[in-house]
Order: sequence, then C-alpha cells, then structure tokens
Amino acid sequence: MPELKLAKLPDRTPVRITVTLSPELNQALRQYAGLYRAAYGQAESVVELIPFMLGAFLDSDKGFAKARKESPLDEPADPVRRRRGRQPASEPPSSAIREE
Repeated sequence: MPELKLAKLPDRTPVRITVTLSPELNQALRQYAGLYRAAYGQAESVVELIPFMLGAFLDSDKGFAKARKESPLDEPADPVRRRRGRQPASEPPSSAIREE
C-alpha cells in the first residue's frame, strides 16, 4: 500500500441530535440570530448557527482541549455516572439531548 501525505479522511456522516431548550435559552438564541443578521447582513436560522456556536465554544475551552489531548479517546476518561435518574449538576434540568 502506498504512503500518502493525506491521511484517511474522518467520518463525515452528519449526526442528527434533538435538543429540548428552556424558553429563556430559545429566546436568547433567537436574539443572537437577530444580532448576527444585523452584524453580517445575512439571516441565518438558529438551527444553522448552533453547530458553529458549539464548535466555537469547544475550540475556546482550554480545559477541554487539555483533557482531550491527554486522553484522545472517543469516550470521556471519567464518565459521569447518573444516580437514581438524576442529571449531573453541570446540566440544566430543563435540557434533554437525544441522538437519533
């Protein structure tokens, strides 16, 4: 097999995730989309903005980058264990995320 400079491309299959938001967060996202339109002269839906917002957040999180570098596994090094059906304190109780 030949050696190529370009590594094998990563999986690029989109993943659909359904998220339930609090009314306050939904309103804030709509306001952000309005400010985005005012700043750039182009309207983008909240649905289109969210993946880029999440990417920017993760890219700017130094603690996450360090942990990811130390343990580059797909799964977190120390997964949060849910007890008695409760969500971890870091998640707001009004959010629910489900992969489809």
